[in-house]
Amino acid sequence: MKKTERVNLIMRYINNRAHFTIAEIQEEFKISRATAIRDINEIQAMGFPLTTELGRGGGYYVLQNQYLPAVRFTPDELKAIFISFIASKNSQLPYLHNRRSITEKLIGIASQTQQDELIELNDILLFEDTNPANPNLLELDDAAPPELNQLISLAVRDKHLRLTYELNPGLSQMMDVFLLHIFNSNARWLVEVYHFDTDEFRYLPVEMLRDSAISEEAMKCSEQEILNKKLIGARSSNLVVKLDATGIRRFKRLHPPGIILSFTGMFQSSGIFNVQLNVADSEELAYYADWLLFLGKGVEFGRIPDELRVILEERLGRSL
Repeated sequence: MKKTERVNLIMRYINNRAHFTIAEIQEEFKISRATAIRDINEIQAMGFPLTTELGRGGGYYVLQNQYLPAVRFTPDELKAIFISFIASKNSQLPYLHNRRSITEKLIGIASQTQQDELIELNDILLFEDTNPANPNLLELDDAAPPELNQLISLAVRDKHLRLTYELNPGLSQMMDVFLLHIFNSNARWLVEVYHFDTDEFRYLPVEMLRDSAISEEAMKCSEQEILNKKLIGARSSNLVVKLDATGIRRFKRLHPPGIILSFTGMFQSSGIFNVQLNVADSEELAYYADWLLFLGKGVEFGRIPDELRVILEERLGRSL
């Protein structure tokens, strides 16, 4: 373990204690007494509020109600945080305004040399979603749907929500739901919910939600019962597909909302997903046929409904 990493871990360890000894630090971090003393002295030099007491039962005490030292980042840590922000450009992230203020603070605590390096990184690094004509990290040009921040703030407190789903202007539906996930798929934010009234799982575009709030209704079933329903549904899926590396790359470019790809090979060389298709919906079957053909020749079917198989065999001119 590098010294800087070890010192940071020791700071976290002692910050949660009113009292500790050198022997405890030795035991916790498997280091020598001399190393433990050097690390504690360095932490004190950084301004960590410690006092010592000699004799039996002595050791170090953490002074209460004292200011802790400012957070310090190594040059590589600063680059890691900054690059993660660059990679998220044009990804319609929630709390976008906070990302801007955090970036400004990071630049503010960096030395002049580090600032120059960070600015240079912003100029030379381009990721998939970066607009090369406007790579400025501080521009607020990729805002997520306004409802997303509110939805996240509510969900971390309570997943039993009341949503108003506005499919068309002036045509809305109030829904009592249990929220499972909020995710971004194909550059669109979606929320996966269990709808209590219809006893089904649905994927709703966040931009079509209005006036989200914590539900005041009593839950008709428990969270564990909802998760069990989802697990049973996954096991009974009528379409199970295995993908090779080409299929995985194309899956990442385009896939229907709500499909979770599980990687089964090293370095993401193979994967598998499952879906429950409505075989009575001809439009849905046609869409999936087009999409499965787009995924390439490396697609293998662990399970496929006969109705979809017929469509694919007609398009391919051969049996699956």
